[in-house]
Formats: sequence, C-alpha cells, structure tokens
Amino acid sequence: MSDEYVLLIHEPDWDPDSMTPDEWRAAMIGHQAFQDAVTAAGERIVATSALQPIAKATKITPQPDGEPLITDGPFTETREVVTGFYSFTASSPEQARQLAALVPTGGWVELYPVLVLDLAR
Repeated sequence: MSDEYVLLIHEPDWDPDSMTPDEWRAAMIGHQAFQDAVTAAGERIVATSALQPIAKATKITPQPDGEPLITDGPFTETREVVTGFYSFTASSPEQARQLAALVPTGGWVELYPVLVLDLAR
C-alpha cells in the first residue's frame, strides 16, 4: 500500500512573468520528468499546482474579536515562499525522498507525509 506525501517547492524570487521562454520550457521539462518518474515507479500524482508570486497573495490572520486581519502581499517578514506543490504517492519514505529529489528547483523542497485523519477517534 502506498502512502501520500506532499512536497512543497520553495523558489527564491519567484516571478514566472520574468522567465524567458527557454527558462520556462526547461522548468516544465524538469517537472514532466518528475511526474514521469512517479508514474514509472508505479505511483501517482494526486494533485499539483504552481502558485502565483507572493505579491499576489493574501494573508488572513485570525483575531481575538473574531474579525480576521486581511493583508495583501508582498509580506516583508516573509523569507521563505512556497511557489508550488505536489501531492503524490510512494511505497516508502525512501522512495518518496528519491522521487522528491528529482523536482527541479533553484531553491529547495520540503517533503511531508500526509496525516490520515480518522474522524472516529
């Protein structure tokens, strides 16, 4: 049985609008190679998306009075920006790490096993 993992992609200064067509194409080829490797391993991509730059993000912070504080990006206190993610299956933590290492990035990735919520607990 395979477990699900979420991989968060961090890129420095992520701005897809500033990428040249060749840079974009190279990145997409790298991501396709990762997806193909997952499939070749007998696993599957559950979900994936790239995220818009931090300047287009919104931060929502709960407040004690119940009215959330809403702040539009960019956020000056942000040092690490998640620029995309994959959710995929792997048969072992070792396989998940090996596959995650294939994701192209100019920054780094974080890999998390998904916590299966048991509402009957």
